[in-house]
Amino acid sequence: MELIKHTLVEVRGLKLHVAEIGTGISQIPNVSSHIVTYFFMADHVHLLTGPKVVLFLHGFPEIWYTWRYQMKAVAAAGYRAIAIDFRGYGLSEQPAEPEKGNFMDLVDDVVALLDTCGINKVFLIGKDFGSITAYLVAVVHPERVSGIVSLGIPFLLPGPNCIRNDLMPSGFYITRWQEPGRAEADFGRLDVKTVLLLQLTSTSTPLPPWFSEEDLAAYASLYEKSGFRFALQVPYRSLGIDCGITNPKVTAPTLLINGQKDYLLKFAGMEDYTKSEQLKHFVPDLDTVFLDEGNHFVHENLPKQMNELIITFLTKHCN
Repeated sequence: MELIKHTLVEVRGLKLHVAEIGTGISQIPNVSSHIVTYFFMADHVHLLTGPKVVLFLHGFPEIWYTWRYQMKAVAAAGYRAIAIDFRGYGLSEQPAEPEKGNFMDLVDDVVALLDTCGINKVFLIGKDFGSITAYLVAVVHPERVSGIVSLGIPFLLPGPNCIRNDLMPSGFYITRWQEPGRAEADFGRLDVKTVLLLQLTSTSTPLPPWFSEEDLAAYASLYEKSGFRFALQVPYRSLGIDCGITNPKVTAPTLLINGQKDYLLKFAGMEDYTKSEQLKHFVPDLDTVFLDEGNHFVHENLPKQMNELIITFLTKHCN
């Protein structure tokens, strides 16, 4: 069985953790190997001109590991699958001033990573704030994007109206976490495993059947390294900062996959927006799918169905 390979890649002055598997793995320069089991180096980059590359962008409280089922599936279908830890997350390095981070840092990191890896064009698959990053890349650098698959997030851009906290109940978690010091106090009373568990389920209930103790340990080991400092800045504290983009348009074909049980659909106006024709103003080539038993972690909750949808989309648009 082919193994997922891990490298640290120098991107815009920071080492980003990159996991990849599948055909067409190029040799990436400027990698560090002191913390990884599998690595490779070369003196040059082989330029990949085809669209057979898929880049996975995680959300919170996730990390590259969240894509383990999808990476193996798309690799088996003949694609090169890449998943990263965003800057400040997991095994990637922290920026010097995490509190100044914003979504455009992630966009610039993605494009710089593609350049470093010699990838002309890529399919982007995002979940949670990883989807917002994917949309931004497609708007700012449309020539680099073959297509987008977004899990649970309709087209959104950072700005005052991204998430309407003012229409949400008192104590809404995003409102709490956007206030400096509040989340730090909340998280500081708990160990990392408990913080992550609270994002998945109540600590008074057992783990859901689709998420094992081994999975929780894998997540926790990565967040124990990175902590939550940058994660609180991006996405939460930069979510309401205007990204400066006017008249945005995603021209790439896009598939939006929603779990009908995703709590995000309960956010003020979100379900109506997700099901409205207004979305096609921003994303004209859009298909939307709802999975009745899917939740906010639909790619882990229903991996087989998710993989089938993704591979069908890739096959349709890989030309």
